[in-house]
Amino acid sequence: MEKDQTAAGGKTPSDTSLSTQWKAVCGLLRAEIGEASYQSWLKPMTVREVVDGELRISVPTRFMRDWIIAHYLDRLCELWADENAEVKSVDVYIQSERETETAPSRIKTSSGDAGFSGNGGSNNYRVDISAPLDQRFTFEQFVVGKPNEFAYAAARRIAEASKVVFNPLFLYGGVGLGKTHLMQAIAWHIHERTPERTVIYLSAEKFMYRFIRALREKNTVDFKEQFRSVDVLMVDDVQFISGKESTQEEFFHTFNSLVDQGRQIVLSADKSPSDLEGMEERLISRLNYGLVADIHATTYELRLGILHSKAEKMSVEIPQKVLEFLAHKITSNVRELEGGLNRVVAHAQLVGREITLETTQDVLHDLLRANDRRVTIEEIQKRVSAHFNIRVSDMHSARRARSVARPRQVAMYLAKQLTARSLPEIGRKFGGRDHTTVMHAVKKVDELREQDSSFAEDVELLRRMLEG
Repeated sequence: MEKDQTAAGGKTPSDTSLSTQWKAVCGLLRAEIGEASYQSWLKPMTVREVVDGELRISVPTRFMRDWIIAHYLDRLCELWADENAEVKSVDVYIQSERETETAPSRIKTSSGDAGFSGNGGSNNYRVDISAPLDQRFTFEQFVVGKPNEFAYAAARRIAEASKVVFNPLFLYGGVGLGKTHLMQAIAWHIHERTPERTVIYLSAEKFMYRFIRALREKNTVDFKEQFRSVDVLMVDDVQFISGKESTQEEFFHTFNSLVDQGRQIVLSADKSPSDLEGMEERLISRLNYGLVADIHATTYELRLGILHSKAEKMSVEIPQKVLEFLAHKITSNVRELEGGLNRVVAHAQLVGREITLETTQDVLHDLLRANDRRVTIEEIQKRVSAHFNIRVSDMHSARRARSVARPRQVAMYLAKQLTARSLPEIGRKFGGRDHTTVMHAVKKVDELREQDSSFAEDVELLRRMLEG
């Protein structure tokens, strides 16, 4: 039977039954996400009814509801709109809660966004503007060591506190050291222990894009309401808004509003607040107001502990000498460390070979070579000192003669360019100097490179020698 199309391009409810519509939607989603995901997440869903333009779907568990909303809701809504033009919103609820008349979480799709908005002010994790949380990123799965113990303790304190203890919590460190893991662990802990609290977790980039869209659609009132009515706001990678004046302005006012209301703010960046270039002074002052916690580069002991934990979760027997080898060789960040272990295990399982030191070196030859090329600040100091014919000890001394100060600035500049160390860490390697000294050195070298082609060639030569 041929179906008529509505003016909106969708189908009217009378065209087909809900059961037939659901089969059509499931068929398309099944093809997109694969059989395993379909069986795990979509098959247990039950379409109940459409009432006043609201499609009602029940699922057996809270976890399943949250996962479906976070990962499949947008596409689900698009396909339903094609099947039934009268469906304006979707209500995904837990069957046991509806049976006891507990107010369900609701997803409104009329504006193109999806999110929780529980009745009676009982809001919780807002998936509409929040990024999905990774199931692996919990406190229980975070391996604690000396480089991250302070940040871990601060994150747990925030997650377990019934009221704000310090505001904001600002976590900073290099790529792949655990900032995002701790951020999401806080969100998971709050979500599970006090689900009535509203938590928004997102990247600074997403915050900016939503603000720009609100400006474009002349809908800033709703934007402000969304972000200023939460219990906990968590923004990852705030360095992204450096240099973006309008976004900083809105973020500053959002920050102040939440602090004034006694709401918790948790932020992360790759540098400390004082080192964020292109950030307004008043915002830097605000970011420094709470607790700033640095996550240092991993130690050998911490890396080995992470590998042991990972191997245990994978239920794979891995020789101790292989784990020790990886902990020694892959020092850049935890993501590369865990990724390397994943590759070794996958190779062994796929080709049916035993995990040995030799096979590990063979499988990870590219990763190991890349880590071998990583430059240390000590190497930079030695190379620059030799090039400019000064002593390495001059890099740490208080001497201010240009013959010493200029090479020292070049070394600081290269340390900033070629290592993942933060400005305070670099300063400490140069006789305990302040991070502002490093900032000045970087700026000065940049200026000299533009003004003096000979100097620029010297710096580029040093860079190539160190990278090679």
